Amino acid sequence: MAKPVLLLLPGMLCDAASWAAQVAALADICEPRVAAFGDADSIAAMADAALADAPDSFALAGHSMGGRVAQAVYRRAPQRVTKLALLATDFRGHADAAARAAEAARRDGMLARVAAVGLAEFARFWARQVVSPSRLDDAPLLAAVADMMARHTPAQLAAQTLAGLTRPDFADLLPRIACPTLLVAGDEDTLRPVSVHREMAELIPRNSLTVLPHCGHMVAMENPDAVSAAMRHWLLA
Repeated sequence: MAKPVLLLLPGMLCDAASWAAQVAALADICEPRVAAFGDADSIAAMADAALADAPDSFALAGHSMGGRVAQAVYRRAPQRVTKLALLATDFRGHADAAARAAEAARRDGMLARVAAVGLAEFARFWARQVVSPSRLDDAPLLAAVADMMARHTPAQLAAQTLAGLTRPDFADLLPRIACPTLLVAGDEDTLRPVSVHREMAELIPRNSLTVLPHCGHMVAMENPDAVSAAMRHWLLA
């Protein structure tokens, strides 16, 4: 009997390396496949790309931006998603026009910094913003995150930050998610804090929430064993 497919959606400036530990750890119970978004510049286009290469039914996990894409995939094809996992992500759009304008200004600043110093230098800086403070002396982890980000192009960064800026709000979707849903948050993630995941847990009917101690935004790379264990339990439940 063929193993069920687990479709893994990376976050911004992430690729298969962000899920490498889970691919290795879970291959005995599923067929992991990591999606790629290319130059897609909207959450909708990313969801369409993920669905185009997906089988008729599959388990679905998304990290950060990939978690938003996972929600868009579920909105498009709920009958095809057997299980859903949302890691270090969010469901909200912008609170108001001022919040959107502030995010647009931050995006412009990020793109200007990349233009000035190059993506590799920006990636080394940004890697230190997305891991737990307790891991800032973990040179192999920081190098893995920075190298992964630097494999992208400035055009892909521009496209992915535009996707974030124009993201939809999924608050109306979460109460309609019918499949078993795993939520994973790092307790030191300042980008997608635990409080957001608790809000999601209040809205999604069939969910379990795992909060990882001493963990920042890159949960699957920072604490791969705990994430893999939580995902194994979710897949086999």
